[in-house]
Amino acid sequence: MTKQTLPDVAKETHAERFAPIDWVGMGAIELPVILKQADGQYRIPARVDAKVSLDKKPSRGIHMSRLYLLSQEMMTKSDLTLGLLGQVTSEFLRTHEDLSTRALVQVQFEAPLVRKALKSNNQAWRSYPVVLSAFNEDGKISYFAEVIVTYSSTCPASAALSRQLIQDGFKQQFSNDQTLDFDIVHAWLGTPQGIVATPHAQRSFARVKAEVGPDFHYGDLIDVVEEALQTAVQGAVKREDEQEFALRNGQNLMFCEDAARRVKDALDGKPAILDYVAEFSHVESLHPHNAVSHISKGLKLRSF
Repeated sequence: MTKQTLPDVAKETHAERFAPIDWVGMGAIELPVILKQADGQYRIPARVDAKVSLDKKPSRGIHMSRLYLLSQEMMTKSDLTLGLLGQVTSEFLRTHEDLSTRALVQVQFEAPLVRKALKSNNQAWRSYPVVLSAFNEDGKISYFAEVIVTYSSTCPASAALSRQLIQDGFKQQFSNDQTLDFDIVHAWLGTPQGIVATPHAQRSFARVKAEVGPDFHYGDLIDVVEEALQTAVQGAVKREDEQEFALRNGQNLMFCEDAARRVKDALDGKPAILDYVAEFSHVESLHPHNAVSHISKGLKLRSF
C-alpha cells in the first residue's frame, strides 16, 4: 500500500501575503522538569514557552511540532539549568534554519526551598515563583532568572506617628511623678497602655529579573533579595522566631522606595548579575491600593 502524502499548508509561500512575524510558537506547554538542589532532586510541574522568529522567507508558519518535541525530549530528562535552556534554543534554530534567526524558551515553576527559622531550630518549606529563560539570536545566547520574594514592610511614617502616641501616653501617665520608679515604668511599658499604638505593616512582593550566566542558580538570586530586605516571610515559627521577626520589622522600616534601593545596592554588588529590573509592591493595610516602585540597571531590561 502506497503511503499517502498528507497536506501541509504551513509550507505555502506567497511573498505578497505572508509578512515576517516577530515570534511564533507555543505558550504554557505542560512539562515535568527536574530541579537539582542541595537536598536532592525534585520533579515538578512547569509551564514552558517555546518560540522562534519567522523572518527568513515568506512562509505561512513554523514547525510547531518540532518545538514541542524538542522541549519534551530535552527538558524532561536532564536537570533544569539555564545552560540547558540555551541548548534548547540552539536546537530550535537548527531545526528552523530556513525560517528563523531568533529563539526563546521560558520555563515557569514553583521552586520548593527549605528555609531555617530566625531563632529556633525549626525549618519550613517555602515555594518561590521562578521563571528561567534563554534568548538566542544568531547563536548569541542571553540568560535570565526571575524570582518573586515575599516579605514584610513596616511603614516608617506610621512608626513615627506610633512613637509619638507612645511618648504622649508616657507623659500623661508620669508627668506628675517627680520620683520615677524604674520597675513601675518597666512594668507599664509591658501593658497595652504602654504601647498604645503600633505601625501598620503589610505583606509585600519583590519581583526581580536578572541577566546572568548559564551556570547561575535561581536560589542565589532569592538569597540576595531576602538578605537585602531582612524581613522575608516565615513558615514554621515559635515565639522566639516571631519576636525576632518583630524586631527585624522595627529595625528595617521600609517604604517601597527604600526596598528598591536596598535591593539595588545588593544586586549592584554581585558581579554575576549582569543586568536587572525589579518591581516592589507593598500591598497596603492602610489603603485599598498598593504602593509600588521600579528599578533597573541598564538599557536592556526596562520592564518585564
